[in-house]
Amino acid sequence: MSQHTPLAESESDRADVPRVVIVGGGFAGISAARSLKKAKVRITLIDKNPYSTFQPLLYQVATSTLNPGDITYYLRAIQAGQKNLRVELGEVTAMDHSARTVTVDGANAIPYDYLVVATGVAANYFGIPGARENALPLYTRGHALDVRDRIQGLLDATAKRPGAKIRMVVVGGGPTGVETAGALAEMRNKDVPVLFPEIGADGIEVVLIDMADRLLGPFDPKSSEYTKRALERRGVKLMFRTAVKEVRKDGALIAPVGGGDDDFLEAAVVLWASGVGVPEAVNSWGLPQNARGRILVDDRLRAVGFPNVFAAGDVASIGERGLPQLAQPAKQTGRHIGKAIRADLGEKKDPGAFKYKDLGIMATIGRAAAVAEIKHFPRMKGFSGWMTWNMVHIATLMGGRNRLASMVNLGTKYVTWRKSHSLIVGDISDVSKVAGTEGKPLSVARSLR
Repeated sequence: MSQHTPLAESESDRADVPRVVIVGGGFAGISAARSLKKAKVRITLIDKNPYSTFQPLLYQVATSTLNPGDITYYLRAIQAGQKNLRVELGEVTAMDHSARTVTVDGANAIPYDYLVVATGVAANYFGIPGARENALPLYTRGHALDVRDRIQGLLDATAKRPGAKIRMVVVGGGPTGVETAGALAEMRNKDVPVLFPEIGADGIEVVLIDMADRLLGPFDPKSSEYTKRALERRGVKLMFRTAVKEVRKDGALIAPVGGGDDDFLEAAVVLWASGVGVPEAVNSWGLPQNARGRILVDDRLRAVGFPNVFAAGDVASIGERGLPQLAQPAKQTGRHIGKAIRADLGEKKDPGAFKYKDLGIMATIGRAAAVAEIKHFPRMKGFSGWMTWNMVHIATLMGGRNRLASMVNLGTKYVTWRKSHSLIVGDISDVSKVAGTEGKPLSVARSLR
């Protein structure tokens, strides 16, 4: 067998074959696994969910445009054609780097020769009182379904209160916040007058709050200005240089950045898109972390002081600043780690220091409105940016079924824009009952239900 021939199925159980354990089945983890397809290793990919989620489209699930299955891919399907890979469902609860083991669900210790930590991110509430308990995050499939059902339940409850008006607040002016606010505004303007005439578009206010003085901070100021105008045309109220001091069941306490009097902003729902952090479990895994909790790695993506442990994607940081927490850095770091492991095994040449290839950034505001800044191309906005955004995101989805389903659902919405009002919904009756309780403010805070 040649040096670069992958393992035969019978060889994958041999004790002398190096064991690679990958924690996390997102962009980075899958990229690392695939880059080791031809390596003479045994790979175990561990994730607490049986699927991989395409996070950039979660807001489309939350706002009733896509099904959750459109943006999730069954992890075990990546085993097809890769005999050296197996997927294990479970949650990593501990790591012992002296014994080189990771413990799954508190009981099953899995040994490793090489470990790749690629957990992705979780919501970061920055210690703001009440945010964890009452705001609705949007970083997992479960979050998206919860937001969808709560919003639809809220609308149903509001329709039962003649003359009632509600406010939906989105915290965070990055791509997730912008895209969510834009989608909510389009739902209010297009669908609510037809589906909930008792409420009407005038019965809902969508507010986006951010501490900065403009939207989409990493983008060119002209893209930010276009985004601002596009959201305002859709009726979104923008509050810049505003900090959230506390989140309550019925709204948020806010104050001007730099000082000023607090003000209470009543809201039926507070959506949290303000920032991301590492999962809490990472803090107990005995690996070096920067000030934001991300695992410190060297220019080879090895955890500092741990030559057989790598970190990839959003959870990794080369120095204090780190890479953008986006899909492309996750994929690129995963691939690089695969090459580094193969080089360590003598199968490949040393890939050298990791170099991030910035392919660009983009964000959509709504139908026919988006901004795209792609390397070697002019900045795009409006319809051209929107079409580019759609093509890139659909192409990036894993699996042909997911791409086809997303194209059908997105196409149905936008091609039949003026006629179709059939939103994708789930079980909303319990939410509607809680939100509509007489004598209480309309609210679908996370702590309710």
